[in-house]
Amino acid sequence: MAKKVGFVGLGIMGKPMSLNLLKASFDVMVFDINQDAVNVLVEAGATAGSVAEMGETCDCIITMLPAAPHVKSTILGENGILKNANKGLVIIDMSSISPVDSVEIANEASKYGVHMIDAPVSGGEPKAIDGTLSIMAGGKEDVFESIKDVLQAVGKDIVLVGDNGSGVTAKLANQIIVNLNIAAMSEALVLAAKAGIDIDKMYRAIRGGLAGSAVLDAKVPLILDRNFKPGGTIAINMKDLTNVMDTAHNMDVPLPLSSHLLEIFHALKADGKLMDDHGGIVQYYEKLANVEVKRVEK
Repeated sequence: MAKKVGFVGLGIMGKPMSLNLLKASFDVMVFDINQDAVNVLVEAGATAGSVAEMGETCDCIITMLPAAPHVKSTILGENGILKNANKGLVIIDMSSISPVDSVEIANEASKYGVHMIDAPVSGGEPKAIDGTLSIMAGGKEDVFESIKDVLQAVGKDIVLVGDNGSGVTAKLANQIIVNLNIAAMSEALVLAAKAGIDIDKMYRAIRGGLAGSAVLDAKVPLILDRNFKPGGTIAINMKDLTNVMDTAHNMDVPLPLSSHLLEIFHALKADGKLMDDHGGIVQYYEKLANVEVKRVEK
């Protein structure tokens, strides 16, 4: 029999991930406060249910939620997953939360005989759609192996980094690299735009060298098209960078570039850009230089 997988959180990432679980022939039960998203999954073959019902009937449950308070209420709340959870249930939290919160939830779940794997992802909406997300996991190896087939339905590069909390720590490191890469790229694009050169040609000239990156290839074409439809919002990435700084300060790790980028996110929030894609970081630099990065009109 196919595993019964619960999925909580059918947003930009969660909806396509749930669809990929259905394509992989898992028995999927879904929940979201957005009923339209639930209806899409039900039409695709999932069943709808409460998180408490998932705890009673599912083999494992994936949570893909915006922040730690949502994860905690879903798992630990009065009508949460643990309320009547079967012993041996595996909760796979794929949200991006702090290591402190993740370990706290895992420890509480263990009191109910429930296992937890923190397994945040990287790759954004495109890789959620095609099922090739990078997944960095934390938890016990035997538990990880027992649900690896579920992870393989939504991801490609799947690595158990260490014990509980290791996956979300790796995700914080990932977010530093991705967002600072976007910021560095933005500075370069704005410089080139102000100089009046063709940005598309410059991009094609540099992408094969050391300046080339997955970030460059993913974001430059969208910026040139002025397309800031979110694959990963500034709001979500600002939350992640806040977690980065909180975690770093607790360990006496100074992160001067990350702290500056967090202030840039706050500036973008004040400018009404909170729900733009994080490629929209470029708009902060554009405003400083009074220039716009766009395609040259032929």
